[in-house]
Amino acid sequence: MTVRLTLLAAAPGPAGRAVRFGDDGPLDERALRRTREVVVPAAGLVYTAPSVRCRATAAALGREGARVEEALRDLDPGLWRGRTLDEVAADDPAALAAWTTDPAAAPPGGEPVTALCARVADWLDGLPGDAGRVLAVTGPAVVRAAVLHAVGAPPGAFWRIDVEPLSATGLSGRAGRWNLRLA
Repeated sequence: MTVRLTLLAAAPGPAGRAVRFGDDGPLDERALRRTREVVVPAAGLVYTAPSVRCRATAAALGREGARVEEALRDLDPGLWRGRTLDEVAADDPAALAAWTTDPAAAPPGGEPVTALCARVADWLDGLPGDAGRVLAVTGPAVVRAAVLHAVGAPPGAFWRIDVEPLSATGLSGRAGRWNLRLA
């Protein structure tokens, strides 16, 4: 049996607020409204990353009973959590450059892209073969890692994939072999 997985990127944070590493606040009314307009395919299994934003996105889609899956957690920014990209670039440009060019580099106290990619690949390959249709609400980093695994791309291509909030990415597969589904 083929597993049909839809990865839905979580709703955006409040408009007008500076984007920060690891920012995980609640959804504002605008984001909730946008989320409720999203149409996702029916799914027998529904997962969500543990973040507030992902769980709120799942709830706004009417999927309050989604299973919280630790493997779908976002890339850990370590000591950069709560800081803006500009702040990190000003304070530690070499570490930021290394992290965005070397998938084995990690923010101080954080997680390298290679570890995220391995975690997501293990989760994908561990989905039950009879899972059927699956929905997973998660962050953009997890979607990127899943796409890399599906197409066999190296972790160095991670930062070359843009994932918009509330965008859906389809994968299909079985027995550890995945395909990217474009609609």
